[in-house]
Amino acid sequence: MLKGTENQLKHLLFVFLLLTFSLVGCAHRNVATPSFAPLDPSFPLAASLPDVGQIRLPRYNRGQGWRAGHQNQETTLSTFDQTSSNNEEVEEDSLDESLGFFGEETEEEVVQIADPLSPWNRAMFHFNDKLYFWVLKPVTRGYRAVIPTPVRSGVKNFFYNLTAPIRMVSCILQGKGRAASAELTRFLINSTVGVLGFGNPAKRWPELNPSEEDLGQTLATYGIGNGFYIVWPILGPSTLRDSVGMVGDWFLNPVSYVEPTEAYLEIWAIEKVNETSFRIGDYESLKEAAIDPYVAFRNAYIQYRKKKVEE
Repeated sequence: MLKGTENQLKHLLFVFLLLTFSLVGCAHRNVATPSFAPLDPSFPLAASLPDVGQIRLPRYNRGQGWRAGHQNQETTLSTFDQTSSNNEEVEEDSLDESLGFFGEETEEEVVQIADPLSPWNRAMFHFNDKLYFWVLKPVTRGYRAVIPTPVRSGVKNFFYNLTAPIRMVSCILQGKGRAASAELTRFLINSTVGVLGFGNPAKRWPELNPSEEDLGQTLATYGIGNGFYIVWPILGPSTLRDSVGMVGDWFLNPVSYVEPTEAYLEIWAIEKVNETSFRIGDYESLKEAAIDPYVAFRNAYIQYRKKKVEE
């Protein structure tokens, strides 16, 4: 029992040290983020993006600042790497719908987010960027070349099925009883008929579509604000509130209880490489189109989380 607790604390030590650092000397001001179609920052690296066909970005005009929502002020960018995308028929389900940009027009509004750690955040963004290009992308390309798409899709389904406790508990805490019940039913079906979650037979029933909830969103429903913006090394963009929620999500994920620590890290790495194998090329497209990639990713993250909380 004590050994298991010790290993869990080792997993969290890195996160807690960085969080403690981020809380020192936080005199800050809010910065405005423009309203535009948000992205899903679900990747562990800030340098990873969902698999999308088109990305819409705000443009900066002198005297007007960042604006969006008008066709003459947007850049529409088609992702390259279309050849590999066309060669891969990935199993589509409700999860994929949450892993993309929202293409509809959005009302122009200003979202405030404090960024007192901008120097730290930019350094970590740069670190994650290099980690993506120098490590994650080459490894993922090799992995994708060796492992066929059906197998990778099964692995993706398996890990997603394991995160059902996060969504179910979050739904319960938010008073979404029907969504929690659907999540439990979906988990049982996919874990049995779907052979430990490698299959996704529950997608046949639309009423069992998962609710993309987490403890960060749960804290928001209780009136807790974003706090300040922070970019974690390897883990990517977050806020103070979402960082606290991320720790809670970690305890609800069965993978976090794997021992020893080395085995846990190996499983975690496999999950991230497999997840990234479906979206190589998207990050490059957004980065090349952005005037300031750091600002673009920060704004997109805050807009995305705001939309998820409001759903």
